Amino acid sequence: MVIPAKIIARKRDGLELTSDEIAEFVDLYTAGEIPDYQMAALAMAICIRGMTLAETTALTQHKLDSGQRLTWNDNVPKVDKHSTGGLGDKVSLILAPLLASCDLHIPMISGRGLGITGGTLDKLEAIEGFRTTLTIDEIRQQTETVGCVISGANSHLAPADRKLYLLRDVTATIESVPLITASILSKKLAESLDRLVLDVKFGSGTFMADSQAARYLAQNLVSVGERLGVKTTALLSDMNQPLGRMVGNALEVQESIQVLQGEGPSEVRELVVALGGELMRDRDRTTDPDSVMKLLNRQLQNGAAYDKFVEMVNAQGGNLNQQFGSYPPRTLCATTAGWVSHFDGRELGHALILLGAGRKVISDQIDAAAGFEVLVKIGDEVKVGQPMIRVFGRSKAVEAVSDAVLQAITISANQIVNAPPLIVERLTIDDC
Repeated sequence: MVIPAKIIARKRDGLELTSDEIAEFVDLYTAGEIPDYQMAALAMAICIRGMTLAETTALTQHKLDSGQRLTWNDNVPKVDKHSTGGLGDKVSLILAPLLASCDLHIPMISGRGLGITGGTLDKLEAIEGFRTTLTIDEIRQQTETVGCVISGANSHLAPADRKLYLLRDVTATIESVPLITASILSKKLAESLDRLVLDVKFGSGTFMADSQAARYLAQNLVSVGERLGVKTTALLSDMNQPLGRMVGNALEVQESIQVLQGEGPSEVRELVVALGGELMRDRDRTTDPDSVMKLLNRQLQNGAAYDKFVEMVNAQGGNLNQQFGSYPPRTLCATTAGWVSHFDGRELGHALILLGAGRKVISDQIDAAAGFEVLVKIGDEVKVGQPMIRVFGRSKAVEAVSDAVLQAITISANQIVNAPPLIVERLTIDDC
């Protein structure tokens, strides 16, 4: 039997752990035979010392093996995407039904927001009656009948990760790349996928401000995914400004519906179609990438993707006929003329939490109607008095955050920054 103190000491000293050592530690912790304080000590040692690719792969594998995996009764390709999250990231709501309308199956296991990054489940729960807690059998059945499902993880899928994630959140070990990699992939690979794409974001509106750090995470994710038998690619995308116009749960659902109906912000469609193209690559080897992009755009324009979204919402008990709650917006205007050069995503995220649209701790209640509508982008010229952002929320909360929200948008006297590209790089196993 593993002796936890010795394993912790080995990792603390920078030594590589064996797969068997990692397996025993994970299994005993999941069974409650290793206390939280010892797992916290190991997580901190990993955070400080890092892990080799072999160790990270073993950790992912054994967390995956701690629970069940989805099994399928058909041969339709199963694909999914994961995003590291950011302000206004509503891609999952659009991508899952879009791909299902192209005859792929998407068994998407998603999470809730914490901090400045919004959660897909919180957005969907802005729809009256939408069920985000499904059993394994319900996930399987809906995937095979509707073509897509978006559900929270349950206790049967990667339970070791579920337990460790809660511990990492209170022990300052969230940002360890090996722990992030094992956490993401142990849940995604439990879906028994044929292909996975990662949207790894960097910038002020996400938890990785540095593009090089994001690239390192993407390389780890792609390498481990491929080692564990799933075709995996990653896109690095810029999150130095909110994605689209809307930030906030109900607001983002409404913007997602616009995109699904062939409208909405062009940058949201661009990212959705790029990620979708990665997952469509093996569907028909005779189809060139341009034809795939045209197909995905056509499914957004002709209503097929929206029809699939409605089918998914109905299958999960949602009612799109019920009006979303709303607040009268407060419009904040530019006080100086110039060009938009910077968004302080951390400041906007903090204001979002104060409005009630985000959480400080996982038990906080979400105000689904609260949020922002961002009216300008980096590189835009603005004049004094021009509307910059609309704030939705309870009047006292809006009053409390308005100054900080406006100050989070930097206006420069000269046009020193052009609009940055949204997608910076595509990574495959050859780049790792």
